[in-house]
Amino acid sequence: MANLNVNIAGIAFRNPVLTASGTFGYGPEFADFVDFSRLGGIIVKGTTLHPREGNPYPRMAETPAGMLNCVGLQNKGVDHFVSDIYPEICGLDTHVIVNVAGSSPEDYAECAARLEPLERIPCIELNISCPNVREGGMAFGVTTSGAASVVSAVRKRYSKPIIVKLSPNVTDITEIARAVEDAGADAVSLINTLMGMAIDIERRKMKLSIRTGGLSGPAVRPVAVRMVWQTAHAVHIPVIGLGGISCAEDAIEFFMAGASAIEIGTANFLSPSLSGHMAADIDHWLDHHGYKDIHEIIGIVD
Repeated sequence: MANLNVNIAGIAFRNPVLTASGTFGYGPEFADFVDFSRLGGIIVKGTTLHPREGNPYPRMAETPAGMLNCVGLQNKGVDHFVSDIYPEICGLDTHVIVNVAGSSPEDYAECAARLEPLERIPCIELNISCPNVREGGMAFGVTTSGAASVVSAVRKRYSKPIIVKLSPNVTDITEIARAVEDAGADAVSLINTLMGMAIDIERRKMKLSIRTGGLSGPAVRPVAVRMVWQTAHAVHIPVIGLGGISCAEDAIEFFMAGASAIEIGTANFLSPSLSGHMAADIDHWLDHHGYKDIHEIIGIVD
């Protein structure tokens, strides 16, 4: 068996397989399908300072080789997570990471500060694809100043490692990556969803309630691999790759591009057990190709 242990921002993961926020609930929802001890970690659904109802229905639409969603970060807020959710998941036999979202840098920072005392939450992932209410709805993650402002605010209130989830809806993702690294990020994950739209031509209406939504699934994987490769060459912090991973071969592509770990997202909806056997599938590929350690292939492609 190959060594699959990876270390990201000082956190030791038994393997590089994580589940992506928004696709795996809080974890227990998948207990009938996945042995959590076979995962490197779970990234729970987006958590905000205050409760959010999310967007009106319909907020999901199937597309060729993927899906669109505009769920809108529906959740009951960080205080509910701390009091009700955390006690139920803190005993899971894997790392639990909280995805944090907000409408202002102060919201992000306060939400992170309330999570810091939780011993079984070793780090957080910042979703900077959220709209900045002070800038007319422009996402934090599409400008270097916006991205850095969130990370800087959180860094002042949160001492544990910070992973920043980058938006692909930018001209040059390396500029954003370097900005969050300089602001105090310990790792980056990418890509978040690509903005898209679908129209029901028979009803002559948009398929999503707010017209646009995030595209995910196999259709985005080539874009994600390209951006992971670019980012891995631009920063000195670990890169976590995601976007359309459906099998071990997809994951290997991300590792070769420079990712130190991967997240499985949309594929969880199609195959709820996939993440549970992904590490074994990666190990099988490595063994078949004569590799003894996952690090032998990370960034192997220049």
